Amino acid sequence: MSVLPIVQFPNEILSTVCAPVESITDEIKTLAADMAQTMYEAPGVGLAAPQVGKSIRMIVVDVSEEKDCLLTLVNPVITEVSEELICGEEGCLSLPGIWEKVERHAEVTVEYSDLQGQKQTVHAHGLLAVCLQHEIDHLDGKVFVDHLSRLKYDRACAKLKKRRQQEKRC
Repeated sequence: MSVLPIVQFPNEILSTVCAPVESITDEIKTLAADMAQTMYEAPGVGLAAPQVGKSIRMIVVDVSEEKDCLLTLVNPVITEVSEELICGEEGCLSLPGIWEKVERHAEVTVEYSDLQGQKQTVHAHGLLAVCLQHEIDHLDGKVFVDHLSRLKYDRACAKLKKRRQQEKRC
């Protein structure tokens, strides 16, 4: 397994709708393992393929404290959402240091294929539901700041730019 470089916002791939995975090959399985390693090392709770430069519909998530509940979802689709919404702070490995409140559905049902090509369904609530929505957004060319008002979006982008300029000086 390898740690992959994480694509930084506003890279064009982060605003591109990803292509479906046509078949689960050894290359896809290796990419999934590398994505998981990258997510754990970052550290994060989710990572989408476009965040490592691959414009395909695959995500990895693990919201467990022990980091032992890895889910790899190929071609995930949200099929049901709750009416109840929750608002919580979100961050993103592609926008390091930026945290903003985002409203999401409290519960979601997601259909996907696992790495053996078997159809699966996960019903999630709380942090897992938020994480799945966040990562699936990446597959649709959206980052979490796209859910903000224009003022908050601009403020987040300015903060990110300032942070990157400070990092260059060090």
